[in-house]
Amino acid sequence: MNLRKNIFIALLLAIGFIMHQIVPGTLGSMKFDLMISFIFVAIMINKDFKSTMVTALLGGIITAMTTTFPGGQIANIVDKLITSLVVYLLIVLFSKVKMGKIKVGLIAFIGTLVSGSVFLSTALFLVGLPAPFIALFLSIVIPTAITNIFVTITIYNVVKMALKVTKSDLAIEM
Repeated sequence: MNLRKNIFIALLLAIGFIMHQIVPGTLGSMKFDLMISFIFVAIMINKDFKSTMVTALLGGIITAMTTTFPGGQIANIVDKLITSLVVYLLIVLFSKVKMGKIKVGLIAFIGTLVSGSVFLSTALFLVGLPAPFIALFLSIVIPTAITNIFVTITIYNVVKMALKVTKSDLAIEM
């Protein structure tokens, strides 16, 4: 693993931590998970399995520390690991397709749907849900998935521009 990539990913996770910390809990104490967008961009930068799993574990631990969902700590870690694996596989699957922003947005949308579904399913199994699954899915997961399309594209473009300006060898091609 490249030290520069690791430092860059650590910065993305730190910014994601701040974003996750300031977003208030809504229905059933669930938060819009903006950290997942930063995790997606980190995976797009590294594109290797080992880094993906490390990023997922760190992201899961960070979101577990800031969750407002009762008993959501384990659900956050499980969610980030499974979601990151799915996103990694999507990136590998779409590697031959040149779509740019559309591809980034699609990966963000699918990844966020997977994330919300896994989180809710894990929480339901471990501690129960404060509201019906479908209510939480429709009121939190779907709006978050739509929001994360734009958040992820914005973060991706900022990172891409920063890498270009710094003439870093981490240039990401999607």
